[in-house]
Amino acid sequence: MQDPSASRHSVSSQSGNAPQGRASISSQGAGTAPRASKASPPVSVPLEAKPKASNVHRMRRLIAEDPEWSLAIVPLLTELCIQHIVANFERNPILKELLPEHQQKVLSRLSPDLPLTVTANLIEDESYWRCCSTKRWPVCHVARHGGSWKRMFFERHLENMLRLFIPGTTDPGVILDLIPLCRNYVRRIQMDQFLPPVRFPLPPRAGEQSDSGSEGELEEPAMDHYQLGSLVAGLCHLEELDLVYGVKDCGMNFEWNLFLFTYRDCHLLAATIKTCHTLKVFRLTRSKVDDEKARILIRSLLDHPALEELDLAHNHIGDRGARAAAKLLSHSRLRVLNLANNQVRAPGAQSLAHALAHNTTLLSLNLRLNCIEDEGGQALAHALHSNKCLTTLHLGGNELSEPTATLLAQVLPVNTTLTSINLSCNHIGLDGGKQLLEGMSENKTLLEFDLRLSDVAQESEYLIGQALHANREAARQRGANPGHFISPIPASGPETSMG
Repeated sequence: MQDPSASRHSVSSQSGNAPQGRASISSQGAGTAPRASKASPPVSVPLEAKPKASNVHRMRRLIAEDPEWSLAIVPLLTELCIQHIVANFERNPILKELLPEHQQKVLSRLSPDLPLTVTANLIEDESYWRCCSTKRWPVCHVARHGGSWKRMFFERHLENMLRLFIPGTTDPGVILDLIPLCRNYVRRIQMDQFLPPVRFPLPPRAGEQSDSGSEGELEEPAMDHYQLGSLVAGLCHLEELDLVYGVKDCGMNFEWNLFLFTYRDCHLLAATIKTCHTLKVFRLTRSKVDDEKARILIRSLLDHPALEELDLAHNHIGDRGARAAAKLLSHSRLRVLNLANNQVRAPGAQSLAHALAHNTTLLSLNLRLNCIEDEGGQALAHALHSNKCLTTLHLGGNELSEPTATLLAQVLPVNTTLTSINLSCNHIGLDGGKQLLEGMSENKTLLEFDLRLSDVAQESEYLIGQALHANREAARQRGANPGHFISPIPASGPETSMG
């Protein structure tokens, strides 16, 4: 018969082993304790160890049963505030009130798709506008926009809106609503497309059959192209207008009127540029501008307070338009004049030469791909005797020959401002080349002289090239020692003189 005291001792031992077994299982699950051997005898566990084993068990159950439970530290209140500001920025934009380090955190997390009405006049950070620009356009030449990403974004955004504007169809408010947002950042508008209005067939007159000839007639539109007057008036820092009146990628819908710069367009554009007193560069190319339209435009630019460059290349301008440009040289501060690929002949070149002889501001004159011939070329050469400011002269492709080369050879020893001359694609000839070589032997300032495809002897062209190399080396030395300058020629050559 078993002793009662021994029985009580056995029960106590068994009850003491129960928590030990649970602790062993929990430890095995955690991989932190060795597996208990089945042959091991039951071991008594002190009563004070029971609460610790029970806490471990409850903790493991919490982790296993709550998938969102984490041991990570709760975010700082500052971080939670920044997250809230970013999430609600469109409805409640808060930026200026934050500390600089907090502003940077907010800007780095803002979406580039936020409305411009929220971000335009609030965010100045270049990193944000860089993100907006690179997301929208795969190629970004920020150097062409003054190195400013924000300026580039608004200039290109505005240009895209103008390219797709259809007069009479698109709401003008789409463009005008942008003015308060971009007026402080847009300095250039470069347009290579102006869409014409949609022309609808005229309705058939009463009593006419539907298949009558009037069915093919088109209604005359109320306007020709988008008029820039209201837009330019609102851009207080606009300095450059570069326009082409035409349509890109018209495909099978080609019509000549898609590329027509009308008189209505011309008069309205003339009024626009006349009132834009900040305009420094005006380009209107490949737009079929003839003499009459050129005169209208140039008349509006007389005595303009800021204009420095006028580019009317690749148009249909003749001698009357060239005479108007000559008058502009006497009534402006123009530094660059480009009339390349037009229809200027000897009379127009003579008018320009007369103005050039008395001009003190023009740095570059481009008359390539006209037909001024020797009569016009000689007039320009005579003007260079007295002109003391022109640095770049382009007369390529003008049917020039030896008489013009003879006068230019006489100019080279006395003119100390010209740094670049282009006579390519003319008929200078062997004798003309020799005379130019003689003139170059006494010239110390000319840095570029293009005589390609001008029938000049190879030896003369080589020796002229050697003289130019010596001049460039001397200019480089003068650039390294500014105190040794003799003439006001920029040491870096004709590029800097273009302005």
